[in-house]
Amino acid sequence: MEPESNTVPIMPDASTAFARYPSLAGKAVLITGGATGIGASMVEHFADQGARVGFLDIDAGAGTALAARLGGAARFLPCDVTDVDGLKAAIHAFEAESGHIDVLVNNAANDDRHRVDEVDTAYWDNRMAINLRPQFFAAQAVRPGMARAGGGSIINLGSVVVQMAAAEMVAYVAAKAAVYGLTRALAREFGPDRIRVNCLVPGWVMTERQIRLWLDEAGEQRIAERQCLPDKLVPEDIARMALFLAADDSRHCTSQSFIVDGGWV
Repeated sequence: MEPESNTVPIMPDASTAFARYPSLAGKAVLITGGATGIGASMVEHFADQGARVGFLDIDAGAGTALAARLGGAARFLPCDVTDVDGLKAAIHAFEAESGHIDVLVNNAANDDRHRVDEVDTAYWDNRMAINLRPQFFAAQAVRPGMARAGGGSIINLGSVVVQMAAAEMVAYVAAKAAVYGLTRALAREFGPDRIRVNCLVPGWVMTERQIRLWLDEAGEQRIAERQCLPDKLVPEDIARMALFLAADDSRHCTSQSFIVDGGWV
């Protein structure tokens, strides 16, 4: 990441001790959009907990590099999540290796900015195909195996842009708003099989992409004005909440949204 322009630490002190979740050891965890950013941090964190991790991404170079860096602790499956048949095939491939999938993290998304008057039907459909449709079809694909195994956890990624009513990203905001409804509907449908479905809602997370494209002086000012806490959010903050929602510690948490935004909304 690029150097910060202020003196507020972006990361916790190195001596900070974070939670270990024994129930995650040996669990099969599948993460979409896992090659970079928040997804890559999730891959690293679940692998560190002793889980059997598989991750999907369209970025073959970044995915291969991450898998190599983790030395076999995570399995990379190249996949374009807008291709539903390809998405299902990748899920079933990892499922075949693992027996079943215990945890699904629907992380893949794209928040490119766009103006209302420039959106046509093709662009709108593409935004839904990236930011909403895969979450449903991935959940649909893992459900039978989770049910046979006696339960599981599905974590859908939302965004605080919904509460913020963010501008210049109307299709993305609409898709993320739909994720809330999808989460609650799936939680009701899947609950009898002891499959929990929750929505993890990040604030403005300082991934390399966000820093490169949008963290300018005005952005620094917005963080200072809007967040209750002075420290910037980093991918690790979101990954640690995902660990909790995947672990047995949260066994009665379902149909809920968990916001991790430093108090922005």
